Amino acid sequence: MIVYRALRRVAVLAAAVTVAIAGAMAGGASAARADGSGPQPERQLLFYNHAYSVLDRETADAVEHSEYLRTFANFEVRTTTGGGMTWTGRYLKGRETYLELFGTGDLPGQDGEFGSAGMGVSTERAGDLATVTERLKALGVAEPFPYRQTRDFGDGVKVPWFDTVRASGAQYDAFDPWAMEYLPEYFADPRSKTEPESFPGDVGRERYLPDDYRDHLMRDVTAVRFGVPARDLANALPLLRAGGFAVQSLPGGGVVAAGGGTRIRLDSVPREQAGLKQVRFALNRPVAYRHEERIGRSTLVVGPGAHAVWSFDAPVR
Repeated sequence: MIVYRALRRVAVLAAAVTVAIAGAMAGGASAARADGSGPQPERQLLFYNHAYSVLDRETADAVEHSEYLRTFANFEVRTTTGGGMTWTGRYLKGRETYLELFGTGDLPGQDGEFGSAGMGVSTERAGDLATVTERLKALGVAEPFPYRQTRDFGDGVKVPWFDTVRASGAQYDAFDPWAMEYLPEYFADPRSKTEPESFPGDVGRERYLPDDYRDHLMRDVTAVRFGVPARDLANALPLLRAGGFAVQSLPGGGVVAAGGGTRIRLDSVPREQAGLKQVRFALNRPVAYRHEERIGRSTLVVGPGAHAVWSFDAPVR
C-alpha cells in the first residue's frame, strides 16, 4: 500500500512548512514522550497489519519466481490500482498479517530506491482510529495527518478502502509508518472477497485477508526488523505508543515495540543502511526438519518447530 506516499508529495507542499515549524516548537516535549518515558495507553488499539520494502533487483526477481515461496505461503504477485496509481507487489499473506515486497525501480522516484520501506498498523474495531488520533495529540503531535485511500477494481469506480493517520505529513526519508482502519464500504463490496463481520464494528485483519493461508506453512508474521533513519523513527514512535504498543528503547538507538502478537524492531541507521533486515513467521504446524532456502540475497530458514526466519543481506555496492 505504497501509493499514498507519491500522492503526498503534491498534497502537502503547502502544509509541510507549517508542520515543520510546529514540530520544531514542540520537538523537545514530543521526543521526550515518544522515547517511552510517558505513560502507556491502557488498551491496545493498533496491531501490525503489514510491512513492505524495496529489495535489490536480484532478490526481488528471485522472490517473484520462487517455487518454494508458493508452497511456503499464500503467495501472490498482484497489480493493484488505488488513489489514482497502479503498482505491482509480491505478497506473502497469512491469517491476519502479510508482507509486501518490491524491487529497485519498480516504483517511481524515491519510492523505488533500495531500502525504501513502510509499515501499516491497523485497528480491529470501527472508530478506534479516531481514538488513536486523539492519543497522538495527547503525545504532543500537533497536527496528525489523515488520508483516505480508495481502490479501483478495474471498472474505474473508486471504492473507499481505508482511512489512515500519520504523525507527520512531511515526506519520509526511507521509512513510512502509518495507522489505518478498513472502511465498511470496502467490506460491503462483493469484489473485495472479504469475510462477514465477527462482531458489530469488526474491521479486523482476519476479516480482510483470505483463508488460503491454511493450505500453506506460513500462518502469520510474528516479528519484523527494519533499519530506519532518525527522522522516520521519530514519526513512528508516537504511532506505536498511541496504538498501545509497549515501546522499549535500545542501546545505540532504535526501539522494540511489542503487542498484539507481533514484535517490531526499528534500528536507527543512516539512510544508506535503511530497509528490511529480517522477518519472523509462525507456521500452521511444526516441522521436524530445518530447511534453508536461498532466495536472491536473502535466506529463509524454516523449522525445526513451528517458526521460520527470513533474513535479508545488503546488496554489494
